[in-house]
Amino acid sequence: MSNIETGIGKMAPATELRKRLSQNQVAWIGLIILLVLLPTSATPFHLDIASQIFIAGIGALALMVLTGIAGQISLGHSGLMAAGAFTTGILYKETGAGIWITLPASVVVGAVIGLIFGLPSLRLRGIYLAMSTLALHFLVIYLGGEYEFASGASTGIFLDPPVVFDFEIYDGYAWYYVLLALVAGTYWGCRNLLNSKTGRAWEALHANETAAEALGVQVANYKLLAFVITSGIASFSGALFAYYQNFVSVEAFTLFLSIQYIAMIIIGGMGSLPGALLGAVFVTLVPYFVEWLMEAVPYIGLDITTVSSASYAAFGLLMILFLVFEPNGLIGIWKRIVGQFASPSKREDTL
Repeated sequence: MSNIETGIGKMAPATELRKRLSQNQVAWIGLIILLVLLPTSATPFHLDIASQIFIAGIGALALMVLTGIAGQISLGHSGLMAAGAFTTGILYKETGAGIWITLPASVVVGAVIGLIFGLPSLRLRGIYLAMSTLALHFLVIYLGGEYEFASGASTGIFLDPPVVFDFEIYDGYAWYYVLLALVAGTYWGCRNLLNSKTGRAWEALHANETAAEALGVQVANYKLLAFVITSGIASFSGALFAYYQNFVSVEAFTLFLSIQYIAMIIIGGMGSLPGALLGAVFVTLVPYFVEWLMEAVPYIGLDITTVSSASYAAFGLLMILFLVFEPNGLIGIWKRIVGQFASPSKREDTL
């Protein structure tokens, strides 16, 4: 009798785990179905916002892995996206290269830049490392501006819609599904990477570099690997942005764009891949919400400068509020909400 009871006692946690995993799978399947069916009732404006969120989500996942997981501070995210966009634009303009060449080339260029600017991370930390990555941004923007001037494309580089398997991607519906698949693939790849030996090494680096090295983690190699992989992903998102906008210009890749991505991972929740996606949704929608609010409030002049200034102020205020009152970000709020509806035995991290 005692053996049977012991066996049941051992099986109970496994059963509970399988049940919890099943609930997570149902939630993910429901979310996927919702996203797939969303365009059937969405306007072109809504599809455009969703596509912007997907592109931002890819970039936010890259920065989350680098900063939120591996603990390497970067202010050069905008520059990496610019590198991918200009690689795509220059190859298309100069050689007529298609998407099967421009996208891989953009990833390679981003990875090489990440390797070069990741080298200071071997000796620098904190604010000093942030300043070195900020130099990356200004250097890439300078080179992009010089190319625009030298090639006579002072107004930017124009691209035709990409062609995939003889299918031209140009309307909102096509872009929605393509970008949805790409952000889902990026999330899946990052999730698997973090569950691997590399991901565990990055988490160890983030916690304590000295302790990680004492445990046998090759600190220099894993730091550089973090910069290479995430820079390639960020450059990939920049290339997608170029194709989606059919246009590349240095004006699109300001330092404020880097701040926006930092806001995404802070507001979403540092160290969480789902948090990166939630942050991308939130931050992308902020300017639209600010514009709507200013239209709703009487006697406020609505122009591009006013909306832009208000958006800057909103980002700064939101970052401060989340850092002070909700350090775990949106993902922390979500977990608490889920916990309120779960039994005490199930109030655990499900993401």
